[in-house]
Amino acid sequence: MFARHIAANALTLIGVLSFAGVAVVAWGKKQYEAPGPLAQAICLRVEGGADMKDVADTLEAQRAVSTRAIFAAGAQYSGRAHLLKAGSFLVPAGASMQDINEIVTGSGRSTCGTEINYRIGILRAKVEVNELDPETSRYVEVVSFNPAEDDVPAAYTEMRDDPSVRYRITMAQGITSWQIVEALNNADFLSGEIAEVPAEGTLAPLGEDVRVGMDRNELIAQMVADQERVLAEAWEARAEGLPYANAQEALIMASIIEKETGVGSERPMVASVFVNRLNQGIRLQTDPTVIYGITQGKGSLGRGIRQSELRRETPWNTYVIDGLPPTPIANPGKAAIEAALNPDDTDFIFFVADGTGGHAFARTLQEHNANVAKWREIEAQRAEEAAAAGN
Repeated sequence: MFARHIAANALTLIGVLSFAGVAVVAWGKKQYEAPGPLAQAICLRVEGGADMKDVADTLEAQRAVSTRAIFAAGAQYSGRAHLLKAGSFLVPAGASMQDINEIVTGSGRSTCGTEINYRIGILRAKVEVNELDPETSRYVEVVSFNPAEDDVPAAYTEMRDDPSVRYRITMAQGITSWQIVEALNNADFLSGEIAEVPAEGTLAPLGEDVRVGMDRNELIAQMVADQERVLAEAWEARAEGLPYANAQEALIMASIIEKETGVGSERPMVASVFVNRLNQGIRLQTDPTVIYGITQGKGSLGRGIRQSELRRETPWNTYVIDGLPPTPIANPGKAAIEAALNPDDTDFIFFVADGTGGHAFARTLQEHNANVAKWREIEAQRAEEAAAAGN
């Protein structure tokens, strides 16, 4: 009887403990998934070789978690603890411990801290060192320089080899292949040597993160593959009745469109003008092709086009030759390629700058001459204002 009483009490105790254990687990799970105490976003730095306990300590010190033990236990229980990545990660205000666990075990791509952005533009390239402000989620420039011309700042040298730094290359659309190769060769965080300049138009302008030490030829191959894919998809979805014998001619047209306007919404309209001119047997008469015939894509002209150059015959001078030039004059982006293959349906055959950064379009020479006269007035007024400001 006594033994049965002891056994009954033991079973009761086990039941109570089991119930309590389930309750504790349920409470811990609720805490793990609930919004956290973080009042403002932070940039969480995870050092190489750190483990979840180290991360838990840092989070507790920054008051991003209520209980470090629950964070560490939750990470282990989720099976993601071994996926911890080194880097700098943006943790938003109110992030739960579960959210933070997924942030630090995800792609490993740094989302805050320092970003080194290599911007390759039409006229120049520059390296920007930026720091993310966690409170505003905006990058603030620390320093910038032209790697081809300027001394390398100490601020760049000090953080260049930091494994948590995020590297990005951003290229302007309409940049030439020569300019791309020159700029990539000046990027000291890349490796390898580009043996020759790729054919004009074959490179899709980059705008993405890159790895430190990435081979330059790997980047070039990626850009070629991307451009081939974009062109193939646009060619497949092209409008009917276009004056192109093949996709290469569409790429040539896209490069001209890219160089003629920096206003994205205008690309299909500009494309319609050039398509109409081709269909009517009118020469394209576009200045960027003349410039390419002079520079061969090796940098900018740096001055206005001379009348003698407008009359000089080169394979790219569309004031002299009929139809399209033999090659693209730059590397167009996706939007310009799509515009070349799906232009607006208009009867415009002229356009000229309108003083706003865009263009005025015309159907007749009389309309066009009136638009040109307005543009000349704007140019003269700006020249007067510049002269007055100089005095």
